[in-house]
Amino acid sequence: MDNNVGCCSTQLIDGDGTFIVSGLESFLKEVKLADCGLSYCVVSIMGPQSSGKSTLLNHLFRTNFREMDAFRGRSQTTKGIWLANCVGIEPCTLVMDLEGTDGRERGEDDTAFEKQSALFALAVSDIVLINMWCHDIGREQAANKPLLKTVFQVMMRLFSPRKTTLMFVIRDKTRTPLENLEPVLREDIQKIWDSVPKPQAHKDTPLSEFFNVEVVALSSYEEKEEQFKEQVANLRRRFNNSIGPGGLAGDRRGVVPASGFSFSAQQMWKIIKENRDLDLPAHKVMVATVRCEEIANERYNEFTQNQFWLQLEEASQSGPVAGFGKKLSSIIADCLYQYDSEVAYFDEGVRTSKRKHLEDKLLQLVQPAFHSILGHLRSGTVEKFKEAFDKALNSGEGFSAASHRCKQAFMNHFDEGCADAVIEQSNWDTSKVRSKLVRDIDEYIDSVRAAKLAELTSSYEEKLNEALAGPVEALLDGANDETWPSIRKLLRRETQSAVSGLASDLSGFELDGETRDKMLAKLETYARGVVEGKAKEEAGKILIRMKDRFTMLFSHDSDSMPRVWTGKEDIKSITKLARTSSLKLLSVLAAIRLDDESDDIDKTLSVALVDKSSSTDRSLKISDPLASSTWEKEASRRSNNWLPPPWAIAAMLILGFNEFMTLLRNPLYLCVLFVGFLVSKALWVQMDISTEFRHGILPGMLSISTRLLPTVMNMLRNLAEQGNRPATAANSFRDGANADGVSSTGSSSVTRNENGAEFSSSSKED
Repeated sequence: MDNNVGCCSTQLIDGDGTFIVSGLESFLKEVKLADCGLSYCVVSIMGPQSSGKSTLLNHLFRTNFREMDAFRGRSQTTKGIWLANCVGIEPCTLVMDLEGTDGRERGEDDTAFEKQSALFALAVSDIVLINMWCHDIGREQAANKPLLKTVFQVMMRLFSPRKTTLMFVIRDKTRTPLENLEPVLREDIQKIWDSVPKPQAHKDTPLSEFFNVEVVALSSYEEKEEQFKEQVANLRRRFNNSIGPGGLAGDRRGVVPASGFSFSAQQMWKIIKENRDLDLPAHKVMVATVRCEEIANERYNEFTQNQFWLQLEEASQSGPVAGFGKKLSSIIADCLYQYDSEVAYFDEGVRTSKRKHLEDKLLQLVQPAFHSILGHLRSGTVEKFKEAFDKALNSGEGFSAASHRCKQAFMNHFDEGCADAVIEQSNWDTSKVRSKLVRDIDEYIDSVRAAKLAELTSSYEEKLNEALAGPVEALLDGANDETWPSIRKLLRRETQSAVSGLASDLSGFELDGETRDKMLAKLETYARGVVEGKAKEEAGKILIRMKDRFTMLFSHDSDSMPRVWTGKEDIKSITKLARTSSLKLLSVLAAIRLDDESDDIDKTLSVALVDKSSSTDRSLKISDPLASSTWEKEASRRSNNWLPPPWAIAAMLILGFNEFMTLLRNPLYLCVLFVGFLVSKALWVQMDISTEFRHGILPGMLSISTRLLPTVMNMLRNLAEQGNRPATAANSFRDGANADGVSSTGSSSVTRNENGAEFSSSSKED
């Protein structure tokens, strides 16, 4: 046998049906099957025990399976299923040596493992070699018939989309030509196929739908060894490029990629051991799902440890990264390329789905860094905009022009930064960040506009204050007939000037008409307020100003020189002039006359306070607003109106009728009430209760409560004094008064003023 180095044989399933995973994994790593993709082939051999299966494989594929020692007798050599790598055959070919059938070690009744191993071989293998003796062909009770029945029976449980190649290897060929043996063999195979129970769906399905049948014949190894080896060498050449078009394993539908072979074999054996039907298409999808997910997780874990990605992630936390999008897109593309390379031979739907899932996970991983880049880009753009905008305004550029130019420039800068940061594999929308940037820029523009407008308005208000306060104060101090016309003229002139200047300056701020009109109206109101405030301020000092003016005019002459009193001056005229001038100041400050409306304040004040004493015209007094004021009448009416209303008096009479009748029946009550009335009347007069209640009920009650006891004590004291006074003194006093009513020691007179108030006075005779 040729050199068999590199076959790496290992036991795949032991005699008890246990799948040896560790041995398979080591074997696949050693032969590097994962790198083969779909370019590999699996060959298995089955047949009766001690029929030379291992010997044929060792010569055909240069493996090192254990062979039977003929000198020790015929017994079981291969237990379970063994796996080896074919040496010198391309593409990579794996060969499985199955435990022989019909062995005495398992007995007649223990055929479960035979069926399980046969089903496993059909599910995994592309080519199945069936080793059979030449002398069994044509026999009804041949040794290979149970084997073929087993193969065809398990095939009914195997839902496979591809055809498996069954190569019947006729051992120890006799002189009968192969051309004569093959028709008989095929006829026997067809009879066995027809006799096997089939599902209703495959009742009339021909054998060719499931198998490609090949027949080869080999001479006896023991009797014609050289001829055997020559025939084996010719057969070996048929296994080169077996998966190519026209090859022995030309049907490649449903082939599991090499990287999933281990998992696929494990799952197949598990399903077979559980005695379930093996649906190879579904199994293929399942294997693809598991393997693609494993590969995707491996690529994801590698990406998380990628140094270039870690550097980009770290750099993104501190600021924008130049070429972030291209660099990260390249890293993600490399990761996806590696995934695509490893899953290229798995089910397309599964690998596409898992690729999308992997891509989503990668994008989800890098999304925080992307948003961090956008955040830094937005904040940096805002800061640069503020700096450039402030610089443009300080250089004298118009507000509107500067805001439009800077905003457009830095929005373009932000768009370029976004384009540089965008990841090719993503379709993330940056419009929200852009909208937030626009809001930030607009807010800053609005704040600067508000500050500039406030500063501009303040400057014009200061100018108005300077232009109006001093002149208005001087005009009010002069107080003449032209004071308010001059103030109105000054106010119009300065207001128009300020409003015109402000309107011109506001044209560069792009304000809407309503806002602009409000600001101009506010400035006009402010100007009016300055004048009104100054007028009220001066009015608050009116008494001092009137006194100063009266003193100035009374003590100085027309040349403003101190007056020298010689005794010939007309003091009355001087006084009248000074009073008239002071009243002029009062009339000027008595009302704010910013509207062109006339009034009679000056005339009224002159009539009421200057001409009243010299005028005897009664009609003038009646027209005097000060004299004709009704406030005194109202006060007098309220002070005298102390009685309850008529309806209350009527109610008291009706409701108090019984009490009134009681008083009439008991005169003593009348005496008591009369005395009480006299005392109450005395207290009413002494305390002047009507006057006390003029200012309200509560103040009146408080005042009466404090004065009640002293008043009562005073009344008692007067009564006591009058009781102790001698009767003679009283009589002489009364006689003297009657004798001399004219020359009495004192006389009293009662006079009434114009308002009706009474005054009593006493005077001594000269």
